[in-house]
Amino acid sequence: MKTTLIVWILISLLNASALAQTRVVEGFVTTLNDLTVSNLRVTAEKAGSAVMTDSLGRFTIVTNAKDVLRLTSRDNIFKDSKVRINRRTPDTLNIHLTFNNTPENQELVVGYGYVKRSELTQSVSQMENKRNDFCHYSNIFELIKGRLAGVQVVGGGREPEVIIRGISSINSSNAALYVVDGMVVNSISHISPCHVKSISVLKDSSASIYGSRGANGVVLIETKKGGQP
Repeated sequence: MKTTLIVWILISLLNASALAQTRVVEGFVTTLNDLTVSNLRVTAEKAGSAVMTDSLGRFTIVTNAKDVLRLTSRDNIFKDSKVRINRRTPDTLNIHLTFNNTPENQELVVGYGYVKRSELTQSVSQMENKRNDFCHYSNIFELIKGRLAGVQVVGGGREPEVIIRGISSINSSNAALYVVDGMVVNSISHISPCHVKSISVLKDSSASIYGSRGANGVVLIETKKGGQP
């Protein structure tokens, strides 16, 4: 009887010790402009557990008290990411993945169900003048035409039209709304590509904040200020 009690106590202590070495961690995975990543594999290397992110980019996984989370995608679509788990690690993680942005990966990331095509198109259409390479373009319309996927520049002359949602009417303008540094403007032809800090497009629901004026989509331009290089 005494031996049985001792064995039971030892088993209980071992189980308690094992439980103390595990930890439940939650996470939220994004890429690009805070675009959620679904269907991504998350593995705890030491605990040996693995889960997939849900449609909102969330996951819950059992790890060891000291562990390493590895986030991997197929075909190297995202750069592999590791997160070390220790006593300083918060219970909820916000993990941002770097997207290897190539035309092939843009197709694969949709095909594997990581992101929706409509959301990806909006995210990759944003660009920043990080290397001052906007100066290679002769005018703002050449910059838009050359760098924004799916956006058309129609007409010649001094003020062409930027078409985001296609030509749907022959009687009224199909041109996008221009917003420069937060202000709606009628023309952008005077803006030098060298003076542009970033440029992006909004369409569909994301353009609805501008009401009926944004029905044809919106071109958002942020210019350099205060002598920024």
